[in-house]
Amino acid sequence: MKARGRVWKFGDDVDTDVIIPARYLNTSDPQELAQHCMEDADPTFAQRVQPGDIILAGKNFGCGSSREHAPIAIKAAGISSVIATGFARIFYRNAFNMGLPILESPEAAEGCQQGDDLEVDLDKGEIRNLTQGKTFMSHPIPPFMQELIKDGGLMKHIAKRLKKPA
Repeated sequence: MKARGRVWKFGDDVDTDVIIPARYLNTSDPQELAQHCMEDADPTFAQRVQPGDIILAGKNFGCGSSREHAPIAIKAAGISSVIATGFARIFYRNAFNMGLPILESPEAAEGCQQGDDLEVDLDKGEIRNLTQGKTFMSHPIPPFMQELIKDGGLMKHIAKRLKKPA
């Protein structure tokens, strides 16, 4: 699986209240959540993000409450993947459960800038910065987790598996 898009760079400790503010948690509609994704960090994000764009962040991305709304909002906003120095454990699991690809790469988080054009090979864990001509590595996403992403998340993956004849 490959992703290509423009970088939206955020810092360390981006919590789930920044990703999707609590005042919008009265809905679970992905498109409505997407309209408010990252608005407390960048009020123009939802209007300017393009399908395929990539969020790049520092350490502890997705800390805070364990709400699934955060990866849903990011994915529905059109973000193809999130690359960070590190993720909060519950966000890490929720991201895959919702079908949002994430990679840990301190080098990419440090070496890329807002607006850079990236190409991400999720199978190899390769992150190519096309703007700067640099390549960074991360651990590739394991095949069973890639299946979750391809199927659109854990629930869709389970439904698909249940439909297969034994």
